[in-house]
Amino acid sequence: MSASELAWFKSSYSGSEGDSCVEVAVDGRAVRVRDSKDVTRPDFAIGRDVWSRFVGEL
Repeated sequence: MSASELAWFKSSYSGSEGDSCVEVAVDGRAVRVRDSKDVTRPDFAIGRDVWSRFVGEL
């Protein structure tokens, strides 16, 4: 699935400026992360289990 086909979202804590956030999207195999300031740059994928551990530590 291409990045343009994904449903990207930001944290509700990011505010309305959107100038210092990342966006995430979930596809069938991974959580994808990209820079919200420049969505033309490549995103990167993190395994769903790794993402769950990361978020659990926050």
